[in-house]
Amino acid sequence: MKREELADLSAFAAVAEERSFTRAAKKLGTSQSALSFTIRRLEERLGVRLLSRTTRSVAATEAGERLLRTLGPALDKIGAELAALSELREKPAGNIRITTGEHAAETILWPALVTLLPKYPDIKVELVVDYGLTDIVAERYDAGVRIGEQVARDMIAVPIGPDMSMAVIGAPSYFAGRPIPKRPQDLTAHECINLRLPTYGSIFAWEFEKRGRELKVRVDGQLVFNNMGLRLQAAVAGFGLSYLPEDMVQTHLADGRLVRVLEDWCAPFAGYHLYYPSRRQLTPALAVLVEALRYRA
Repeated sequence: MKREELADLSAFAAVAEERSFTRAAKKLGTSQSALSFTIRRLEERLGVRLLSRTTRSVAATEAGERLLRTLGPALDKIGAELAALSELREKPAGNIRITTGEHAAETILWPALVTLLPKYPDIKVELVVDYGLTDIVAERYDAGVRIGEQVARDMIAVPIGPDMSMAVIGAPSYFAGRPIPKRPQDLTAHECINLRLPTYGSIFAWEFEKRGRELKVRVDGQLVFNNMGLRLQAAVAGFGLSYLPEDMVQTHLADGRLVRVLEDWCAPFAGYHLYYPSRRQLTPALAVLVEALRYRA
């Protein structure tokens, strides 16, 4: 393959991923007109249309999607090999792009980065907070962070936190004049603060387990959010019950701003894991981050 052909393929991958000539040109450090010329040249050489263009959007055609599925892993491998050359440097360098949930980003990733990054000024990290179960290969992430049960089996998963438990909580003002729920089914008679996740496409069902018995309960209420912070604030303000990680509410429980219920139904489960494709060679920069995050009980 000629060098210019590889450059053309990289340009196509950038446009297909960004879904925009403007953003791709900025990412590649070139002009939009030059990038358009490159894509036209590639399409003419291959004899197929790779991108469908409108005045508002750009999307890969069927042929483009097929090429991208093959091209993505190959470009990743080339990028990893190039990044591996940084082993010859005194310190690891490179970009790390990670998809993660809000809670893991705030409680695990950010505290680790505060300590790690000053030691490695040539490592750059991008954290993308996303509640969906992102395909890290298709979306060109270096790694992802999710709870253990959500990690696909074909991934290498490294534990980065302890086992977790969820907590059902509410403000004392909410419970004034209301019965305390004794079992998960009782929640259907309560105002609950809901969560909508893109992965499920609907309202998230609260999950419970007791002595091996598992239950999922769909609750209702005035409020639905897609992040944890607002669900906590709404619970403290007395708008209803919320279902949140135990560590997130401990301070509020200790000072009496929140009351916990159904604790015996909230069994522990595998905590956060950092995961990446088994076929991908770790870059020196990502290897440093993995070791910094690895949970040691």
